[in-house]
Amino acid sequence: MAISVYSYAQTATNPVPHVIPALRDWKGSNGQFRLKKQVSIVVQPVAKAMLMPYVQTFLNDLRLAFPKHRFVIKNSHPANGDIYFSLKADSSIKKEGYILKIGDRIDIEALEPKGAFWATRTILQMLEQDQQQANLPKGIAIDYPQFAVRGFVLDVGRKFFSLQFLRDYVKLMAYYKLNDFQIHLNDNGFKQFFNNDWNKTYSAFRLENETYPNLTAKDGSYSKKEFIELQQLATAYGVKIIPEIDVPAHSLSFVKAVPEIGSKKYGMDHLDINNPKTKEVINNVFKEYLSGPHPVFIGDEVHIGTDEYAKAEAEKFREFTDDYIKYVEGFGKKVRLWGALTHAKGSTPVKVKDVTMNVWYNGYADPKEMIDLGYNVISTPDGWLYIVPKAGYYYDYLNLRKIYNEWTPNVIGNQTFDENHPQIKGGSFAVWNDHVGNGITEKDVHDRAFPAVQVLAQKMWDGTAATKLLSYDEFAKYSKSLGEGPGLNMRGQIVGKDSLVLHYNFNAKKFVDASADERSGTIVQNVGTAQVERHQSAFFKGGDSFVQTPLKGIGYDYTVSFWINPDQSNAADAVLFSSTDAVVKLKQQQTNKLGFSRENYHYNFNYSVPADTWTHITITGNNKGTSLYVNGTLVERLEGAMQEFSNTKDKIAKVQTLFFPLQYIGAPQGSFKGYMDDLKVYNKLLSAEEIKKLAL
Repeated sequence: MAISVYSYAQTATNPVPHVIPALRDWKGSNGQFRLKKQVSIVVQPVAKAMLMPYVQTFLNDLRLAFPKHRFVIKNSHPANGDIYFSLKADSSIKKEGYILKIGDRIDIEALEPKGAFWATRTILQMLEQDQQQANLPKGIAIDYPQFAVRGFVLDVGRKFFSLQFLRDYVKLMAYYKLNDFQIHLNDNGFKQFFNNDWNKTYSAFRLENETYPNLTAKDGSYSKKEFIELQQLATAYGVKIIPEIDVPAHSLSFVKAVPEIGSKKYGMDHLDINNPKTKEVINNVFKEYLSGPHPVFIGDEVHIGTDEYAKAEAEKFREFTDDYIKYVEGFGKKVRLWGALTHAKGSTPVKVKDVTMNVWYNGYADPKEMIDLGYNVISTPDGWLYIVPKAGYYYDYLNLRKIYNEWTPNVIGNQTFDENHPQIKGGSFAVWNDHVGNGITEKDVHDRAFPAVQVLAQKMWDGTAATKLLSYDEFAKYSKSLGEGPGLNMRGQIVGKDSLVLHYNFNAKKFVDASADERSGTIVQNVGTAQVERHQSAFFKGGDSFVQTPLKGIGYDYTVSFWINPDQSNAADAVLFSSTDAVVKLKQQQTNKLGFSRENYHYNFNYSVPADTWTHITITGNNKGTSLYVNGTLVERLEGAMQEFSNTKDKIAKVQTLFFPLQYIGAPQGSFKGYMDDLKVYNKLLSAEEIKKLAL
C-alpha cells in the first residue's frame, strides 16, 4: 500500500511529483526512469479493445510533445523501458482511479479505461516539467478523484467560439483531468443595449438546424457533423460534452425564427409556454438532435436549461420543465437542468429521479431543499465560480486564492455539505458572455479561464485534501511550470533564452532570426531587401508579400518594435502583421490611421504613419489593453473605454486588447508596400526608458 503524501513527502528519496491535480498517494523510490529513443507501449491483451482508444490518444500526444523519441505500440510482453497498460478487477482502485508504477518500466493499472487515461495525463505533466523532457521519478502513485463531475460551462450563445477553440478546450480540460464540458448553445443579449428593441437585440443558436433553418446563427455556428466530431474527440480524451439548449427563458433566438411563440407579457426572450405552438417548435428542435439511430447528441446526458423564467408563471413553468425532462428522457438520455424550483415554487410535480441539477444561486434553487427533494446536484455557485468578462459584476477573473483555500463542490453559496455527500456529484465553473459586443476575444476568455482550470482541477479532484498538500502561494508558483498540454499554446506564451524571442534585422542574412532562439523566416513570398538611407531593410511589395515566421503570435505580456518606411500608394487596410487571430494594419479601414482588427472588432490609434520616411513604432500589450509608442514616446493607450447608450444609464466595456499576430510579416493578401527594419519581439512589457532606447 502506498504511503500518504502527507507523511511521505518529507522522507521519500523521490519526493512527490508536482502535478495538477495533486497525486492522492505517493511512495517514492530511488532513481529515474528515462525515455529511450524508442519507447514501446504494450497493452494487456484481454483489455485491448477497451483500452486502445485512450492508448491511441496517448500515443498521439507523446509523438506531438516529444518528437525526438519514437513511440510505437507493440504486441508482446512488457520489457524494461516499456509503458504497460492493464485493467484489474481490484476493489482498492476507485472509480476513475489508477495505480502508476514507475520503475525500470512504467505500469499503469486501472479498474476502468478512463482511469488508465488519467494516468497518462500525470505522465505527460511529469515529463513537461523535466528539463530534458525524458525523465520520470521512480515510485508508486495511487490516485483517484473526490468528485465524479469536474466541469466547465461555456456560453457560446452570446459570443461565438470557433470549433477549434472548443476542440482545444477538450484537450486542455483533459490535461488537468476535468471531464465535463457543458456548451450553452443559445442565448441573447440585454435589450437595453439594443435600443430596447427585441428585434434588434442580439441572439444566437449555434447549431445547424434543418427544421428551422433561420434558427441557426449567421455569424457563427457548428454543423451537425462538426458537433458530432467534437463529441467524438471529447470521448477519446475522457471528457463528456453536455449540450445545452436553454428554454423557456434566454430563448430569443427561437422567437426570431418563429415569432408567434414569443411572450408578449414577459418579453420576447421568454417563450410563451401557454401557446401550444411553443411546445411543437421546441419538441422539433430537440427531436432533430436526439432522434434516429445516429443522433447528433451522442452522449448520455442533455441539458434543457430552464432558468430565470418569470416567477408569476411558476406552475406553468414547472409543468414545462417536467414535460421536457420526460420528453428528452424518451430518447434514452438523462437530463440536466438549471436550479429554479425554489424561485418557481408550486404544487405541480417536477420529475426528480435520475435528474441532475446545476445549483447556481440559492435564491433560485436552495441546495438543501433540492437535495432533500432527491436531486443530484452539480455545485455551480455564481458567487464563487461565475466569470462574466468585463461586465462589472460577478468576476472578471475568479478569486483563485479564496477558492483554493475555502471552496470545494460541497460548498454551494452559503451552505456547506459533507464532502462525501452522495448527491453532490461535483462542481463546474462557468464563463458567461452577457455583454454582447464588448470586444472580448477567445484569447481574453482563455486568459481568464486557464488559471481557473488549474485551481479548480485541483479542488474538484482532491477536495479539501488539496490545501493540506501545499499553500496557495506554493501551488501558484509550481503551476506556472505546467502549460496547456501537447500541441497547445492558446495563451501564446513564447519562451526564449532571454526576453528577446524574435529579431529580424534584415541584414546580410536577410530573414534569419538574430535572437538566441533561431526562429528564422520559414517562407518568404515577394519580399526583397534594400539599403534605404542607413537602414538595410526588407521591402514588401503589396498584395501577396510576406515573411512567414514559426510563431503564430505572442500573447500577454509583450513588446513589438520595428522601423517602417511605407510607400505613398498604400490603400486602406494595408497589412503590417497578420495571423488567423488578428491583423495589424498600416491604415485601419478608412481612418488612414494605424490600427488592428480581431474577431470582427476594429480599432485604431490616433496616429497616422507618415509615408516615405523612417518611423520607429513600438506596440505593447497586456490583458487590459494595447499601447502605441512612436519614436520612443507614448502616443496612446487603448484601455478602459466604455460604450454608452442613449436609452439607459448602463454601460458596457470596450475591450481593446491585442494578441499580437506574427504568423506573417505582411500578408498573403493585402500586404502593405514599403520598407521594414529591425523587428524585435519581447515576451515582456518593456519600460518607457527601454522603449526610448529601441528608437535611437
